[in-house]
Amino acid sequence: MIGDFPAPPLALRSVALFGGTFDPVHRGHLAAARAARDRFHLDAVHFVVAGRPPHKTRAPLSPYPHRCAMVALACAGQRRLSLSLAEAGPDFSGNTIGYSVDLVRAYRKHLPRPAHLYFLIGADAFLDVGQWRESDVLLDSCDFIVVSRPGFRLERLRAALPAGMLAAARRRAEPRGMLLLRRSTVHLIPSVHVDVSSTGIRSRTARGLSIRSLVPAAVEEYICKQALYR
Repeated sequence: MIGDFPAPPLALRSVALFGGTFDPVHRGHLAAARAARDRFHLDAVHFVVAGRPPHKTRAPLSPYPHRCAMVALACAGQRRLSLSLAEAGPDFSGNTIGYSVDLVRAYRKHLPRPAHLYFLIGADAFLDVGQWRESDVLLDSCDFIVVSRPGFRLERLRAALPAGMLAAARRRAEPRGMLLLRRSTVHLIPSVHVDVSSTGIRSRTARGLSIRSLVPAAVEEYICKQALYR
């Protein structure tokens, strides 16, 4: 199931998928999405709220509807940022384990050609890409936008790639901040740094501390009203 588009599908020329548990979504997530949107002139950034991430099958997560509600509130009024229900499942429970390669396949079937599809991800998460399901297929399927704090080296991304992905890139010069793969490109935006994490927000909330500067006001209000993370 692919979530609602912020515009009629035929109007979309470039879309970035931004997956995560978003438990809760915070200002760092929004900063990454805006940086990608503005740098690549994206028509849409879809926040794909993960159902059950393969690497977090035992970790407790807030109910899927709560996480979706917080993302919807965070994206409200944010130009070309929107919630995707791609991993909600038929009953909106978000209980199904979702894989990024399947998400990209589903979007490829739904989007009109020649829409340009990107996968937006943080640098630390990208370092594990070689361990993902069908990682080579995923990396062939769309371009990646990797956001990082200042000073993050592109060579770390190169070292994380599965063997053979850089075969085509080695035969020609690579533009700065880019890794040219055999069928796609990895772009690095090394200028996004917001010192906040979902884990830290949950911890502060549990201790009764303020999270006012860490999440949008509407998300803070929702967390308080729903007594999340208490």
